[in-house]
Amino acid sequence: MKIKGLRWWVVALIAIATIINYIDRTSLSVLWPEIANELYPGHTPDETKAIYALISIIFVFSYAFGQAIFGKIFDWVGTRMGFVLSIGVWSIATALHAFAQGVLSFGIFRSILGVAEAGNWPGATKGNAEWFPTKERALAQGIFNSGAAIGGIISIPLIAFLTIYFSWQAIFILIGLVGLLWLIPWWILVKAPPKKHPWITEEERAYILTGQRNEEFDGDGDADQEYNPDTKELLGHKQSWGVILASAAIDPIWWLFVFWIPIYLNEVYGMDVKSIGLYGWVPYAGAMLGAWFGGLLAQNRLRAGWNVNKTRKMVITLGCLIMLPALLAMASPGGPTAAVIIMAVILFGFQTAIGNVQTLPSDLFSGKTVGTLAGFSGMAAKLTAAGLTYLVPWLTSGGNYTPAFIIGAALALLTLASVWILVPKVEPVTKK
Repeated sequence: MKIKGLRWWVVALIAIATIINYIDRTSLSVLWPEIANELYPGHTPDETKAIYALISIIFVFSYAFGQAIFGKIFDWVGTRMGFVLSIGVWSIATALHAFAQGVLSFGIFRSILGVAEAGNWPGATKGNAEWFPTKERALAQGIFNSGAAIGGIISIPLIAFLTIYFSWQAIFILIGLVGLLWLIPWWILVKAPPKKHPWITEEERAYILTGQRNEEFDGDGDADQEYNPDTKELLGHKQSWGVILASAAIDPIWWLFVFWIPIYLNEVYGMDVKSIGLYGWVPYAGAMLGAWFGGLLAQNRLRAGWNVNKTRKMVITLGCLIMLPALLAMASPGGPTAAVIIMAVILFGFQTAIGNVQTLPSDLFSGKTVGTLAGFSGMAAKLTAAGLTYLVPWLTSGGNYTPAFIIGAALALLTLASVWILVPKVEPVTKK
């Protein structure tokens, strides 16, 4: 049996895994008003916000730790088994949230969830590098990233709807089961990498592998051999630090909204879970469109003859410049409708940029190095996200979120500086 366009089926499954990933991680923020009322009656909004921030920080730190672990795991066991381990464990952890009774139990289950969910990003980056030629990687990454946005679009109204019929405990069990069901088509379809997969057509195999061949960089007339540095060598290149720092700067912007959109709408505009369900999905619609736009724009420019360096830097810069004024506008958005629309613009810009930031490891390195660098950059990103999450209750005391949004604007500028200064040219790195 042969399947035409097998690579698109693979990336579609990864995107679906990402949708599930974001439903699982977003559920706590949507359900938190009800959980706080049940577990912490009599606490003030600032007190329950601090408890929520602590639980979220535990998740993000675990996520950061898991990024470093799973980057190596995917390089060791491959994309197929790596995803099985990742989504299998995080789905079980999600279901266990039903039995949480306070900070300790929530913290334990969120930490397991964080470690396991961390595998999704380096796994997707590695799968992208395996299954797509260079010119299609940004689009593939955009499809993967759109899964995060679709997860946000689906999760907030879905969970709000489920609260009509189920307790918050039952909701965690239901969404945990969905991830376990995903394992079935993944195990059946992704039997091997494209070089050895029995169901891939010869035309697609040749198209993928030919598009991944090394180019000639040193002017000797021959294609250069793949360079797979060890960890010490990898961290000795400033390009690696450019990727790490750019990821560390841009990622907290995303988490600022993932963690706090429902809390913001509840605190600033007095919305309950059902009202949040009507408004809270809008920013993620912007994120979905941005993911597609960033990927398609990069693909269009590459097909038009632009090189990888010019394409990546242009798209990343455009995304950051979209975010900047919108983040500053959140200081005084007006009503809730204007606020969620501005958030949608911010997340549109974020996703336009991030898909191309995430392809940088595979643009700069090859083989086993890709997962390792993706893991390190993901770990750095989550550590800075944890830092901002820790500061948010203090920054937003009394319901004033302006300082948090100003920090977000500064981080967008730092992203640009990291890419332009530390990655002078986006091309495969050669041995020093």
